[in-house]
Amino acid sequence: QLQLVESGGGLVQPGGSLRLSCAASGFTFDYSAIVWFRQAPGKERDRVSCISSSGSITNSADSVKGRFTISRDNAKNTVYLQMNSLKPEDTAVYYCAAKRWTYRSCWLSSSDMDYWGKGTLVTVSS
Repeated sequence: QLQLVESGGGLVQPGGSLRLSCAASGFTFDYSAIVWFRQAPGKERDRVSCISSSGSITNSADSVKGRFTISRDNAKNTVYLQMNSLKPEDTAVYYCAAKRWTYRSCWLSSSDMDYWGKGTLVTVSS
């Protein structure tokens, strides 16, 4: 069964850290670029970070550069998003999405993606 499942969200204080996981099954994960998106209440869904199929290419939004790190373990069919120095404005539902057969890029828009997870909520609040 094809699916992406996010985990690791929760409530954290400003300045804290969380690590999100995106576990994939049912498709060619090794040949897929993965993008993390987030959507805050009342706002549009935005790209956060991405990683190419091999892991050699990554990119992040300016708002999270230096704080968030994306990585992947193809042996475990899992992508991680390490989030440090969290701010209240990072509060959102975080989604991972996959684009199949993509090797040389990863900074894709939501309309490009083939598969989506259901999201995990991250709340940054004191």
